[in-house]
Order: sequence, then C-alpha cells, then structure tokens
Amino acid sequence: MRIILSLSILLLFASAFAEENWPGWRGPRGDGTVQDAPGLPVNFTIPDDTVWKSKIPGTGHASPVIWEDRIFLVSADEKTQARSLICLERETGKVIWSKVVLEAPFEEIHRLNSRASSTPATDGERIFLSFLDGEKMFIAAYDLEGNQLWEKRPGVFSSKHGYCSCPVLWKEKVIINGDHDGEAYIVALDQETGETIWKTERPNKRRSYCTPIIREIEGRNQLILSGSESVASYDPDTGAQHWVIDGPTEQFVASLVYNENLNLLFMTCGFPQKHMLAIRPGGSGNVTKTHIAWRDTAGASYVPSPVAIGDYFLVVADNGVASCFVAETGERLWRERLPGGHSASILAANGLAYFTSDEGIVSVVKPGPEFNVVAQSRIGENVYASPAVYGDQLFIRGKEHLYCIGK
Repeated sequence: MRIILSLSILLLFASAFAEENWPGWRGPRGDGTVQDAPGLPVNFTIPDDTVWKSKIPGTGHASPVIWEDRIFLVSADEKTQARSLICLERETGKVIWSKVVLEAPFEEIHRLNSRASSTPATDGERIFLSFLDGEKMFIAAYDLEGNQLWEKRPGVFSSKHGYCSCPVLWKEKVIINGDHDGEAYIVALDQETGETIWKTERPNKRRSYCTPIIREIEGRNQLILSGSESVASYDPDTGAQHWVIDGPTEQFVASLVYNENLNLLFMTCGFPQKHMLAIRPGGSGNVTKTHIAWRDTAGASYVPSPVAIGDYFLVVADNGVASCFVAETGERLWRERLPGGHSASILAANGLAYFTSDEGIVSVVKPGPEFNVVAQSRIGENVYASPAVYGDQLFIRGKEHLYCIGK
C-alpha cells in the first residue's frame, strides 16, 4: 500500500510538471507545434468552454507568452502612445502588474499591423521585449516582477508598414532581426547586459518581418530566416553565414518550419510574388541552384506562418485559402477556402491544424488526402494574434480580451 501511495504521489507530481511553457513566438520550438496536450479543446463554444476572459487595455497583435503560472503580453495605448508590458495570473486571468516600458510617438503602420506586434520572449527569469522608438529599435529586459534590467537601441529601423521583430533566445543571447529599408542587420545582445555580442549586415536592405528559427542540423547550429530578398542560415553563436538562397521575392513575414525526419525546411512568402519552397538545409555559400527540393506558388501566404505535421505541410494564404501538401514531394492534396481573412499563424497539436481567422473563427483541420474540417468555433471578436498553449488550455488574444479555453 505504501509503495502504491508513493507511486501515486510521483505520478501526481509528474502530471503537474508535464506542461510545456510557451516562452516566445510560436512556442518552445518557434514553429507552432504543441507536444503532450491530449486534452486540448478541438470543438468549443464561448462562453461554455471559457475558463476565463480578461480585458486587455490598449491594442496589440503580439501573442501571449506563458511561463508556468504567469502570462506576459505587450500592448499599446492609442491615446497616450505608451507601450506596456502586462503580467497576468495564468489560472485566473487576473492582472498581476502592468508597466509602461516606452513612451514615444507612434510610427506609421500597415492597416493590419499594430504598435505592439512583437511577441516577447522569456527564459523564466527575464522577459525580453521589442518596440520601435522613433527611428530606432527599442529592446529591453525586465524581471518577473516588472522591474527593468536594461534597455538598448541596437540599430535603426525604417518601414512604412511599421515594426514587428520578435526576440529569439539562444544560450546567453537575445537575437533580433533588423531587416528594413536601410542598413539592415541581424544583432545578438547579451541577455544579462544588453551589450552587442555580434551584428551581421544583411545585403539587400529590404523590409521584412520574419522571426528566425534555430535548429541543429547536420552538426551545425543554424539560425534560419527569410528576408532581404533571400533565405539564409547563420551561426547563432557568431553571426557568420552558412548558406544563402537568392529570392524568391522581395518581402517576407512568415517564419520557416522544419521537418526533421525529412531534413527539409519550408518557407512561404507573398509580396510581390508568391512562393513556397522546400529547402535542403545544407551546403555553404550560395546554394540557390542545388538545395531547393520543390517549389509551388498557388496559395502561398504572406503573413500567417505555416506548419509541418508528420508527412504534411500546411499553409493558409492571407485571404483564407488553405492548402495541404505532401511534404517530401510538394504534391498538392487539396486547396480549400476557410472563413475570412487570416493573419494568425497555424497551430499544430495532436495531429491537427488550428487555423484562426481575423474574424475569430477557429477551424480545426485534419491533414491528409481529403479536406477534413473537424470543428469550427467562434471566439466572438476579431483575432490577429497567433494562439498559445499551456497544458490542455488554448490561449487566444482577441482585439479586446485574452481568452483561456479548455477545462
């Protein structure tokens, strides 16, 4: 009996600590994938399946980030032009604290952008955030109680569409993509001090908003992103370039995803030309002629990032047309319209793809040869931010509220 009781206690503690934190843009792997969430809601209704709904002051398209019992959000106040970092209690949605982190004149933005579009990142000890302060990037670190640790302005940023550059954490570094219409760059700052560790020039000086992903592939650490009229891989420790593919277009927003089993990267871009590429992430120098596995153009997305689920690659165009491909070959299995336009990136959980429209309609689709919509649910307000997950709960930031959905 004592052994059984001890095992029960161990299992209870194991389940309590099984939840995966959602520490930055598109989650722990930066690709929208969820692990070990078998109870994540598929078909839900508001308010019946709402654990809580919390009013969020100001506006913002940045996603929530979650570390254990706390949620962190950024927001911009349209009246005061103040940018804030907000901390909420995960179990109840109660605001624990809110701190103004920057007061500066608003920049010009695209009609689908906001002044708080850059999703923060956290390592469980600090929160790193990113805004535009006039002509310069504003990068800052805060502790979990809302105290500023440092702030830096590592370079200029110019774009008529506004700003969005999500911090990416790697070892002791905070890495920021500075692709813009000027002297473009990628910069790595020290997490402790904010001092510049390395800064790498980007060649073509074109605005883009792609958040890099970092993977160890073929014995090399690779920081991979599209932008500056290219797709490129860098060493996240030094900023040195591994390889580059020219084009395939001018401007990029969506992040890449990686299929480890196939050793293929997938990217999608949408302005002025639309392309989807599958890329073999090896080689050195310019690999444009040798490392593109397949290419397609119909149904490519500009803003929403795609997902790789098993043998499939899924993407949704900004107009709501979704496509499913055989990841290895690029064979298109279907191309179908979902309700409304789409800005949020796709979520992948339990073999299903979660598509969230600007109108707040969540369509859950099972990848495969046939178009199979498992469920469609309505949030009840517009949604431009990508969803987050903690345990078996889904967190969606609407235009006015943050929703916790599940049990």
